[in-house]
Amino acid sequence: MNLDELPEYGDSVKLKTPREGADTAIWLATLEDDGPTAGFFTEREAISW
Repeated sequence: MNLDELPEYGDSVKLKTPREGADTAIWLATLEDDGPTAGFFTEREAISW
C-alpha cells in the first residue's frame, strides 16, 4: 500500500492493522442476544452519525 495515495484525515487519525480494523465487527457479531441491534460503532463503542 502506498501511504502517499491515501486521503489526508488529520493528525488525530491513524491507520489500523487488519486485526484492529476487524475487532469491532467481530465483537458485534459475537455479542449476546441482548446486545445492540443497530447503530454505528468504532473501538467497540457506539458513535453518532
